[in-house]
Amino acid sequence: MKHPDLYRGEEVVVLGLAKSGVQVAKVLHERGALVTVNDKKERDQSPEASELESLGISVICGGHPDGLIHEGVRLVVKNPGIPYSVPPVQKALQLGIEVVTEVEVAYRLCVAPMIGITGSNGKTTTTTWVGHMLEAAGMNPIVAGNIGTPLSQAALEATEDNWMVVELSSFQLKGTETFRPKIGCLLNVAETHLDYHGDMKDYVASKAKLFANQLESDTAVLNWDDPVCRELVPYVQASILPFSTSEELAQGIFVSPSFVPDREDELKRVILYRDAMGQETEIAAVDSISLPGRFNVENALAACAIAIAAGADPAGLGGVLASFRGVEHRLEYVADKGGAVYYNNSKATNSKATTLALASFDQPVVLIAGGLDRGSDYMELLPVLGSGVKALVALGQTKDKLVQVAGLAGLKHIISVDNGESAAAVLQQAVREASAIAEAGDVVLLSPACASWDMFTSYEERGRIFKAAVHNL
Repeated sequence: MKHPDLYRGEEVVVLGLAKSGVQVAKVLHERGALVTVNDKKERDQSPEASELESLGISVICGGHPDGLIHEGVRLVVKNPGIPYSVPPVQKALQLGIEVVTEVEVAYRLCVAPMIGITGSNGKTTTTTWVGHMLEAAGMNPIVAGNIGTPLSQAALEATEDNWMVVELSSFQLKGTETFRPKIGCLLNVAETHLDYHGDMKDYVASKAKLFANQLESDTAVLNWDDPVCRELVPYVQASILPFSTSEELAQGIFVSPSFVPDREDELKRVILYRDAMGQETEIAAVDSISLPGRFNVENALAACAIAIAAGADPAGLGGVLASFRGVEHRLEYVADKGGAVYYNNSKATNSKATTLALASFDQPVVLIAGGLDRGSDYMELLPVLGSGVKALVALGQTKDKLVQVAGLAGLKHIISVDNGESAAAVLQQAVREASAIAEAGDVVLLSPACASWDMFTSYEERGRIFKAAVHNL
């Protein structure tokens, strides 16, 4: 049973004036909570402050005052990106005050069943795909969270007839306590965000919180090809619905014939759903999927599994697999210039994502990569740089590391773009360098393997500057 007036009359502190912080502050205020929003940015850098104050919400900018957190505070809602080491969070934990993210608050207020989708790669594509599938099935989805409507806003708009489809990060999940999605999906786990989590143990544990409160009547959709996903099986209480591209499953969603080394891609493959009784339904031919790359086959399988768990007819999913046009910055087609095809994969913020993107192309690739240095050595890229990559154009804080790995891979064309100019100018230069190398039949791919924050405000900004540079060639 949900409690819309759960925090009425209670003191709540919201840390961070980002989009989710502003929205959750409004929602809690509307529900009668005594809300204080705090951000370390100065007031002139916080345009949202005036709007909140006009509603009667207290806003404190420019640092974290000593008296912000005290014994009278009932709840602290922090921006997912704020580390747990900051003083107000540490003080709240010391006082036994609950510290959560917006996801937890939205869950407590939402009457609609929730679908939670997480993973190191593929979250946005899969979440969007599921939204399209449920829409086509007449199941009234609301796609919310990191994409779509802010989650706390959508939670109040939803009814019991909706399905809330939510993309979730490890940062968000780490700050949950009672969150229990009706369907939870873990797509994959790769080494990333260790600057926030400290180690893989904390990262995996944060992802696993997706399943922590599920019961047998709920569904856990797991990638059966990912060893970390399979290691979580003993700890999952929900009914497990697996998906696989490399193994025929007794129950679940799989590709037949499987993708295995001794069976090459010219085979005619189909996506099958096998239920608990062993009955099979053919969903679609693999080559009918609209998005390129085997990793998008995995995303398609996951989306089908989620939609089926929600009650969609398996036989009706093939049309959505064929018609879905993908998501901006995720292996997004940009243009054909002189016979070379340009793709924007700015969302590839780790080596695994770039590896998967490179595996999507049979053509020679001129790769543009580099960005924020989070301590990785990028040796994971060595095998793929040595096969199929024609040239590397490196930029950002990690450019020297990437140049070193490319040299070990034996690449003949390695270019390092200087960081001395503006970020936009550097990326434009990288595009020009790549276009000078690319020939007809090649692919020019922006797939940075790094976060964007050393040069850009977001991966979206990076991707849009790349696209503009391509169109201006």
